[in-house]
Amino acid sequence: MTEQTASDTARPDGPGRREREGVRAGLFTRSFGPPPRADGTVVLVHGLGLSGRYFTPLARRLAAAGTPVLVPDLPGNARSRAAAHRMPDVERAADALARWHRRISPGPSLLVANSVGCQVAAALAVRHPRLVRRLVLLGPALEPGVSGPRHCGRLLADAPREPLSLLVTAATDYLLTGPLRFAASLRHALRDAAGAFEGHLVRVAVPTLVIRGAGDTIASHAWIRRVVRLLPDGRAVDVPGAAHAAHYSAPEAVARLIEEFAAVEAVETDAAEAGRTEVAGRTEETGRAEEAGKAEEAGEKA
Repeated sequence: MTEQTASDTARPDGPGRREREGVRAGLFTRSFGPPPRADGTVVLVHGLGLSGRYFTPLARRLAAAGTPVLVPDLPGNARSRAAAHRMPDVERAADALARWHRRISPGPSLLVANSVGCQVAAALAVRHPRLVRRLVLLGPALEPGVSGPRHCGRLLADAPREPLSLLVTAATDYLLTGPLRFAASLRHALRDAAGAFEGHLVRVAVPTLVIRGAGDTIASHAWIRRVVRLLPDGRAVDVPGAAHAAHYSAPEAVARLIEEFAAVEAVETDAAEAGRTEVAGRTEETGRAEEAGKAEEAGEKA
């Protein structure tokens, strides 16, 4: 695929709203805020058959605080449709996302995924652990043991709870992806849910926050509790008044949760650095005392 030059759009309300889009490292990518950096970059991973467009409210909110945000369309989906000849399965999608990440981001990212994108994110965190600093799962799907028709029923039940603008965006993305690729992606996701998904969750090595809209009919409360039990270091929180796409209907609340989660990492990093400095200081002080003792002993012998 020919690499396109991403277009820059400057916003009047500051550098945090700088937005670009275009094909980068093989995938159509939306960029918000400052350029990616080794610490603090957030990558948003969309759900089944969609694009990254429905992450725009959350991406803008995070970028307004100076956070670099990258939002790719996964291979085979929407404006990255041409990036794959056929719809990749979950693990191949994770590998493709890892190749994109290595070319576009200088360090590990805080990975935020929604719905079936959580399966891709979990696979990436296990197969390419050096690329993921922390993980946020928004309404993780699909739930193992639930049939395809039942999942579709849950999706239909969720639709009236979402903003109309989201439904229009989703319908447009589904048309761009195409029904055949959507069906193939659903088959892959169901197969992954029945097999690898829970195994990936058990092996995620980074702290993980699981966010669920309180009115989500797709990711059940019982399933979220199981996800948290499977994760080695996971915790869950509900967003009141939101459904499956809490990041779209309640971007401010979700952004605050992500920022608080990232802030915990910063505190832990500072504490670890302070600990290393204190140990180094004690080591240096001990070394000086030993040297002084040796000098005094040598003087006595003389």
